[in-house]
Amino acid sequence: MATRDHIIVGSGINALVCAAMLSAKSRVTVLEREAVAGGTMRSGTLHPGFTYDPMAATFVLFQAAPAFAALEADLTRHGLAFSKTGHPTGVLMSDGRALAMSNDRAANVAAFDALHPGDGAHYAAEMAGIEANAALIFGLFNSALWTRDMAMQLGKAAFRMGPRGLAAFFGEALVTNRRRLSTAFGSDLVAALHAPWPLHAGLTPEQPFSGKMGEVMAFALEAIGASIATGGAARVAEALVALIEERGGSVRTDADVDAVLADGAHRTRGVRLSDGEEIAGRSVICSVTPTQLYGRLLREWKVPADIRAAVRRYQYGRGDMQIHYALERPVDWPDPALADVQLLHLSDGLNAVSKASNEAERGLLPERPTVCVGQPSAADPSRAPEGKAVLWLQIPDCPTTILGDAAGTIDIPSDGRWSETVREAYADRVEAMIAAHVPDFRDTVIVRKVLSPADLERMNINLVGGEPYGGACGLDQSFLFRPFTGQVNHKTFAPGVYHIGASTHPGPGLSGTSGYLLAKALS
Repeated sequence: MATRDHIIVGSGINALVCAAMLSAKSRVTVLEREAVAGGTMRSGTLHPGFTYDPMAATFVLFQAAPAFAALEADLTRHGLAFSKTGHPTGVLMSDGRALAMSNDRAANVAAFDALHPGDGAHYAAEMAGIEANAALIFGLFNSALWTRDMAMQLGKAAFRMGPRGLAAFFGEALVTNRRRLSTAFGSDLVAALHAPWPLHAGLTPEQPFSGKMGEVMAFALEAIGASIATGGAARVAEALVALIEERGGSVRTDADVDAVLADGAHRTRGVRLSDGEEIAGRSVICSVTPTQLYGRLLREWKVPADIRAAVRRYQYGRGDMQIHYALERPVDWPDPALADVQLLHLSDGLNAVSKASNEAERGLLPERPTVCVGQPSAADPSRAPEGKAVLWLQIPDCPTTILGDAAGTIDIPSDGRWSETVREAYADRVEAMIAAHVPDFRDTVIVRKVLSPADLERMNINLVGGEPYGGACGLDQSFLFRPFTGQVNHKTFAPGVYHIGASTHPGPGLSGTSGYLLAKALS
């Protein structure tokens, strides 16, 4: 094979976005160790006629990101489309009270005010604050941080706000979701609607920045909706692969990269696959975790001592569980307003979210986990036969190694691993939370498929311990500090070797932004 301009290791959304952009002017090859490209963007047949997404499901951040704006026309031409309903999220509490959020600001304000006077006005003020500072907020997520452009953005913000105003902005951004919700809403139902969302950014209610992240996510959900790929998440990967190949690039599967190779001048000369094949490349772009990059792919390089130490300290977060159902009919929720809610949380609010996440962080199976219920066939009827439904549950608070059961009813193996027995018993606990509201739910189940954190890691090597965010997302591992302080943008210490993916800025969320930013820098 002739020398490639860029070799990309991995084929998640950041890798494919990067390849799609670079292949317009360069010779690009993507190498994926699994049998199918797409990383967590996969689809499968749960039961004849039922399509499910075993891992990634919702693409709101991709549609909000600059990568989608740059590639939308081409991806649409290759058949990519998105589906959504008018209600992106909602909450159902154990006492049966429910609330659905719509894509209409005025309707949300009215609904919140009806539950407690002033709640709607406070929500409107939060959303107005996001809009007023949108250039700075989304600039921090959508821009490389160590650049002249970012310095200019911060300078403009300081000029507009004044130094004290800019300092106040960053100070307010550190507010936890506990502090935010303790003072924001008089209705516990409105607060419960907003309580779980920072979990989807890897943050617990007590972590700094979780409050602002909750506001940003509410803004995005209201403005864009909880979009899913029509036909399945794999359609996103397929459209990106088609565009890469149309532009002259190539995507190889079953190609496990064993090592990044160095030449005599200590610059990359390509990669070696696990079967011994070598592929020459002027640059190697790795969409992997720091553990994989520095512990495996760059093991033949002399990695600086400070980076080795930083990799040892790099922290992964809580695990994730997915439960997928093929159903005889859509769920008959006690409140009809929940029928088309795409991402419904079963939660009793802030303290319940905090309790579950704290139990998981201490290695316990939460007694009553926070459960996110996805209803993809409500938005995309092609996912199931007429009259039937697909349902998926995400449990974002699972221990990676199990030290005990907070409820004391599940026997834990002495090695702390996720056995099939533990996995199914815990899924039964989660399922019972739905059955408490929908007594005939189990009678409608055709197939149930449960994926524990251990199962997810087996499906994708980057989901360390079943953690879906590429590493813990506290402020010490975010923005300038992701993956660690010594990295400048997406460069590594090794000339010609670059690092992208969820473990790098701007972090997780299927936005494709790290791949987009590096492609811009290399173009």
